[in-house]
Amino acid sequence: MTALPTLLLVDDEEHSLAAMRMALEDDFDCLTAPGADEAMRLMEENFVQAIFCDQRMPGKTGVEFLSEARERWPETVRIIITGYTETNDMIAAINEAGIYQFLTKPWHPDQLVMAAKNAAQLFQLSREHDRLSLEMRFMGKTAENKLEARRRTLREGFGFERVLRAPNSPMNATVELARQVASFDVPVLITGEAGTGKDVMARAMHYASLRSDQSFYEINCAGLPDEVLMAELLGAKKGALSGAPSNRIGLLQKASRGTLFLNGVDTLSPQMQLILLRIATEGSFEPLGGTETLTTNTRLMAGSHSDLGPALASGRFRKDLFYALSTTELALPPLRARVDDLDILTRHILGDLAAQHSKPVEGLTNLALEFLGNYDWPGNLPELTNELTRMLILSQEPRLGPELISRHILQADPSVSGRPDPFEAGLLAAEGTLKDRIEAMEARILRETLTRMKWNKSRAAEELGLSRVGLRSKLDRYGVHQPGKYDPAEEEED
Repeated sequence: MTALPTLLLVDDEEHSLAAMRMALEDDFDCLTAPGADEAMRLMEENFVQAIFCDQRMPGKTGVEFLSEARERWPETVRIIITGYTETNDMIAAINEAGIYQFLTKPWHPDQLVMAAKNAAQLFQLSREHDRLSLEMRFMGKTAENKLEARRRTLREGFGFERVLRAPNSPMNATVELARQVASFDVPVLITGEAGTGKDVMARAMHYASLRSDQSFYEINCAGLPDEVLMAELLGAKKGALSGAPSNRIGLLQKASRGTLFLNGVDTLSPQMQLILLRIATEGSFEPLGGTETLTTNTRLMAGSHSDLGPALASGRFRKDLFYALSTTELALPPLRARVDDLDILTRHILGDLAAQHSKPVEGLTNLALEFLGNYDWPGNLPELTNELTRMLILSQEPRLGPELISRHILQADPSVSGRPDPFEAGLLAAEGTLKDRIEAMEARILRETLTRMKWNKSRAAEELGLSRVGLRSKLDRYGVHQPGKYDPAEEEED
């Protein structure tokens, strides 16, 4: 059974209290008090929805009591009853005590019941409003928190933290410049060899910009025919493309208010350069097969796999387009210039590969890392990823050693990578004879073969077509020794 609403009736005249209670007790749970002090005690002990209080009472008046009640229980509906008709006084009382209604004596029972029912309904509506307001504020806060959490996740997942580098990396200066430019709504040209991470840098700048809550799109223009590229960027009207039965929305419309990264702009045809120039300077374009001019509010970032200087000098790339795209220019160093970054890069890549292939790995040995650092990595990060994938698949132990490395990497000339071997660098000097150069190459082949064979000299000699004595003679001649064992007499025989 639903509990009846609770009313507090306050009057110093006992017969008036009894009359009010008789009129209301069928529909309400009535509490009575002869004065303000008793009424305050009852308020502290009960959940009261409305107060009916006489104005003229010994001690505190009804307005004074209701003013105090308003301070402590503002949601309780307050009604004052008076036998006087001083209108100005009642208006002042309503303002002072926040009184919902006043009734004059003598009141009619039906009038009293109606006022009580209206007061109880007002109390419930007020509480429901407060509840909904609180829920709306909570929902709004929750939505804001979810949005901020999503932004934070994206910043952490795609931000500058993904540009892995060591404390003394040549990439640090580029990242610092990118951070400064990211929040300014200007075009950016990112240059660097294929595989240096231009797309990662562009995405990081997007999520550090004021457009981070909007979409990021990217497209590699290299190798795409003009018609396909125009359809991808500009969109296409129905019938403009064979096999396309409906309109196609282009990336410029999808990325509006967001960021569009165009990689490989150095390969654009003269026609596409002209189209891109209009987009970069005016923000306008026409879909393929259409005549209507559309506009876009897209932040353009461009990537070039090569230095545009020669193309600008020869006229193969428009100077006005170059200036429109390169308000800021970032140059990413190739992997061969980031030898000190190899440790953190290989650990990160191996971690991803281990999870992808469900094969635990602890990392690379120091010698394996040294061999990787001697190589110039013309394919940059994708080539490194491929090599590490191959090593992981072939490995039998959690720590990957140099015997797993591909032959062409093991045979790489250390002097090219900036970590020259004094012995080999001396033999390969410009003034060296042909014999000297051949011997240096022979030394590298010996080292590569022994590394693959885990320095098992019997197996190495067999593969190279040498006797063990002949192999040892060559090792002594070229000063090639197992890492960590510089005295040939201390090397284990096998």
